[in-house]
Amino acid sequence: MLMLSTVSSLFAQNAGNYVYRSNSESYSDEYNGTSSLYSGSGSSYANFTQDNLFVNQPFDANINIQINGMANVKADAFVAVFSLSQSGTTTEEVNRLMNVRIGQVLDSLKLAGHTDVFVDMISFVPVYEFESEKKIFSKKTYNEIPAGFELKKNLHIKFVNPGALDRIISICANAEIFDLVRVDYFCQELETIKKEITTKAKAAFLEKLKYYQEIAGVDISAIERQITDAFRVIYPIEMYKSYQSYCNSSINTGGKSSYNVNYKDKSTTLHYMPVMNREFDFVINPLIVEPVIQVLYELNVKINRENVLRPDTAKKYILVTANGTVQALDL
Repeated sequence: MLMLSTVSSLFAQNAGNYVYRSNSESYSDEYNGTSSLYSGSGSSYANFTQDNLFVNQPFDANINIQINGMANVKADAFVAVFSLSQSGTTTEEVNRLMNVRIGQVLDSLKLAGHTDVFVDMISFVPVYEFESEKKIFSKKTYNEIPAGFELKKNLHIKFVNPGALDRIISICANAEIFDLVRVDYFCQELETIKKEITTKAKAAFLEKLKYYQEIAGVDISAIERQITDAFRVIYPIEMYKSYQSYCNSSINTGGKSSYNVNYKDKSTTLHYMPVMNREFDFVINPLIVEPVIQVLYELNVKINRENVLRPDTAKKYILVTANGTVQALDL
């Protein structure tokens, strides 16, 4: 009886400031095998560490075949979300000032060819402030009193060319709108991409099944199977990580035990960290130079060899008739 499990791995060797900052952390914290990327999927035999690859022995006579695939998909449309707020002493003043700012942005966007814009109402609340009251023979008292109103709205702006975002930011800044909340990515071909992934996964499974049959020396193509699969779509907004790039300094105190140290604020920035092309059976569009939508797929097939009878031990049924003839029964 032969029990099988295979794993392959490929690692890159380029680095940057992010790796310099976090070289004491295990790279597996960023991406520890493909099985962690799926919910509700089967288990993997592979345990990856920073330096070695260990493959556990199968725990039963069954054959477990796992196919992992990924597609890097460029977005064909984007939506930028900007947040703006306006304060005023009266409701009329707040609405008038807000409408002026939004109208200025909408007119400029229309001239730039961006007509698909949605204004999302967020909140409209009163604003309070404190007024001090000093009485003789008592402590100073602060009373909360109405001070005006605050109106908050979001602007959802659709654009197709990624380079148009710089122009949109300038238009919003002219209306004192500086808070870019996020940028959402969209692709209308995701269903087509999913079909392409499942087609490639089927071909990869049949190839791996053929390989296992050659090693096992038995035909397992017609054996009972249990199949589970799952998709996961990861958008760029989920994959940005923060880091600080700097070199720590040491202090020579000359043996003094009492001293003060004033640290300079370190700049924190973000970088795009996609799912790496590791431990996948296939990757569609593996080379990416911009943030993309990543579609992950996992197929798990369990082949139940324990329920299969060997040809030499299979039960045979015969019928002996009243006149002594023997007849084989196909049950």
